[in-house]
Amino acid sequence: MKTCDHCGGDDRRQCYDSDLPDAAYAVIEPILNSRPKTKSGRPMEYPWRDILDTIFYLLRTGCQWRQIPHDLVKWWVAYRWFRTLGKDGTWRAIHDELHRAVRRLEGRADQPTACSMDSQSVQSAEGGESIGFDKFKHCRGRKRNLVVDTLGFLCARTVTSATVSDRAAGRDVLTHAKDRHPDLAKGWIDGGYANAVDSSIIPWAAQELQIDLEVVKRSDDIKGFAVIPWRWVVERTNAWVSAHRRCARDYERLTETSETMTDLAMIHVMGNRLAGGTRWQNWRTMTGPEPAPEIT
Repeated sequence: MKTCDHCGGDDRRQCYDSDLPDAAYAVIEPILNSRPKTKSGRPMEYPWRDILDTIFYLLRTGCQWRQIPHDLVKWWVAYRWFRTLGKDGTWRAIHDELHRAVRRLEGRADQPTACSMDSQSVQSAEGGESIGFDKFKHCRGRKRNLVVDTLGFLCARTVTSATVSDRAAGRDVLTHAKDRHPDLAKGWIDGGYANAVDSSIIPWAAQELQIDLEVVKRSDDIKGFAVIPWRWVVERTNAWVSAHRRCARDYERLTETSETMTDLAMIHVMGNRLAGGTRWQNWRTMTGPEPAPEIT
């Protein structure tokens, strides 16, 4: 009988820190099992849990599809399901269900009413569509545009060329956020979206989306690092996404694949939040503190 070093249970392989927690899988499994079958065929060779663990291993470690360890699902099987679940909207459905579950856990309503918006330019490591140069960040690649709630979880996201300005991309992603969360009424942005040159996004959002946008600027008296009210929430989300090495750079050739990777990163974050921490943190709690090193 094999015992896992991380979870302490019987397992046919050692768990990875990137594996999906049980609390998250309990929310995800009904969505996967309720997918309409487009065609008949033989039963699945691998269980859903193993397929998800393989995809999250790639997301967390940043490895190539063909470099997935042999004790996980074969890479072409994981990639096929990654693409299939992205095209039919299953990843978005999983993300939205986990979003509601995490908000309930924090004592919030299912639908957020306030949001924060920001963008992050990410250097591209490959070719592909919509590759540009951000002259302000000196970055060649793509730009992630995020709208998050006050807890830092995604309301909407888009991926554009790095050459697209924040004001142009902001209108698009804010419209997506309003379509997905009709109760949004308040938003915080930085000076890249509205400044002395162009502040038209503020009256546009008020008239078209009924969202009151407020610009939160950094004080000129502050030196060095400082936490900016309301803006730090979306900055933390950028850090959450970038902590998944597949998202630290943009390795994807399609923007829709980059958007799916962003969704998966937040699914992983929300899954760990439901479980009360990562597998590694739980393993440390279960086994106790590490022994002190011997001094010789």
